[in-house]
Amino acid sequence: MRTFTPSGKDIPRDWFVVDAEGLTLGRLATRVASVLRGKHKPTYTPHLDMGDFVIVLNADKVKLTGDKAAAKTYHFHSGFPGGLRSVPFTRMMQRSSAQVVETAVRGMLPKNTLGRAMLRKLKVYPGAEHPHAAQQPSALPDHVMKG
Repeated sequence: MRTFTPSGKDIPRDWFVVDAEGLTLGRLATRVASVLRGKHKPTYTPHLDMGDFVIVLNADKVKLTGDKAAAKTYHFHSGFPGGLRSVPFTRMMQRSSAQVVETAVRGMLPKNTLGRAMLRKLKVYPGAEHPHAAQQPSALPDHVMKG
């Protein structure tokens, strides 16, 4: 018996919607990263992009536990000497709440070409509307969201 190894044409891609309202940022990011990798599928293969598309809605209503909302900072560097920029979580949420969720998910994906391909399947919107109705997304199953 030969081992089945899926190729690009054998990978079905589904679309899922996640409402982030009231969810904790880290817990949401781990579940979304797992779906983007395809770990919820029985044909999961670590060296292939097996994941599905994920649409995250209400990114501006995600929460942090404890006093992390006041203490958490995001750091960026321009590449030039003295080019370090630090932005607090509260200002980052005002500026771009979608980038907060994308950054959390990016940190949980592989840091290589495969991880960047997986991240392209993530669509994050600050409100409750999204332009992907034609793809007929379904709600993410509870067994995937609950872990």
